[in-house]
Amino acid sequence: MALLADPDAPTEIAQRMATLLPDRLARSSGRGRRFDVEVISEPFTAGTEDLRTVKRRIIGRGREENWDVVVALTDLPLHSHRRQLVMDLSHEHGLALLSLPGLGGLRLQTRARQAVEDAVLSLARPQTAGAQGRRGRPPRRGPFAGCLTPVRTGEIGEDELVDLRYVVSGPRGYLRVLGGMVRANRPWRLVPGLSKALAAALATGAVATVNSTIWTLAAALGTPRLVIATVGSIALMIGWLIVDAGLWHRTDEDSSEAHKRAALYNASTIVTVGIGVIVCYGGLVVINLVWALFILNERVFASMTRTQLHASGYWTLSWFVASVATVGGALGSGLESDEAIRAAAYSKREQERLSAMRESQRD
Repeated sequence: MALLADPDAPTEIAQRMATLLPDRLARSSGRGRRFDVEVISEPFTAGTEDLRTVKRRIIGRGREENWDVVVALTDLPLHSHRRQLVMDLSHEHGLALLSLPGLGGLRLQTRARQAVEDAVLSLARPQTAGAQGRRGRPPRRGPFAGCLTPVRTGEIGEDELVDLRYVVSGPRGYLRVLGGMVRANRPWRLVPGLSKALAAALATGAVATVNSTIWTLAAALGTPRLVIATVGSIALMIGWLIVDAGLWHRTDEDSSEAHKRAALYNASTIVTVGIGVIVCYGGLVVINLVWALFILNERVFASMTRTQLHASGYWTLSWFVASVATVGGALGSGLESDEAIRAAAYSKREQERLSAMRESQRD
């Protein structure tokens, strides 16, 4: 069997599970069968979100390599009949297509492995005639079980290449897919990618901490205004990063489904960049607090602000300076290359995949 995975996160997940699958599948099958697992990393979803086109690519690839079973993993959120796809299975073609965002953002590796195991065991068992001419039996619902899960079987058209489908729908399903997309974006990679922005923010914070005007403002501001300053500075940083790097996804299609898909892409980008910026903001607060404890003189501070510098004063000053520094970091982020943060956008990754597929076809 083969695990056909899109580049980046799907390939990493496939490679990790490939070391465990042969033994687990052999034990679960209970027939003394041996499973050889091969991982193939290539952008099989590049340039299209049409399920039929994607599945034809996978089936054609499987025939070329003579694979008995092929499980395709993608971090692209796929849609079917206005529902978010989790998994498609075709017992006739030995095919399973797994959309990782449909598994959510938590325990992704475990859920993906369970889904792949169930799919392979279902595709590998002897086929029997089913109701209405359908073949095979549904896999166990291990990765989809639970009273709160929104995953359920989905509608299949008469001319489709699959015989079993799992989808998610409704608000919980939307949030599940959004969480899976953010997880696939790996927002923690954004922080080191913003090294120049962080340097600008740290420099701004260091200067602001020793500025008497900032001392006076920090002492005069109440908690509501500090919260407003925090939200405003973080929103400014997020917006600047998205606009400067061209991460906003636009669609030329007029269909409602295309607009919903674009909204989902943009929501995942905002959440991903937002997580990275909030982590940076928290780091700035801590660094500014340490710097303030080291550099400030209580008597000088009291003479300038007419207030005593207590623990709450250090905290308030560090909090306000972090907001000021974040604005300075937004300006410094303009020095970053698009490469540093474009992993936060699905549209950018799809452009890379399409380019890679075109190059491979030319070769």
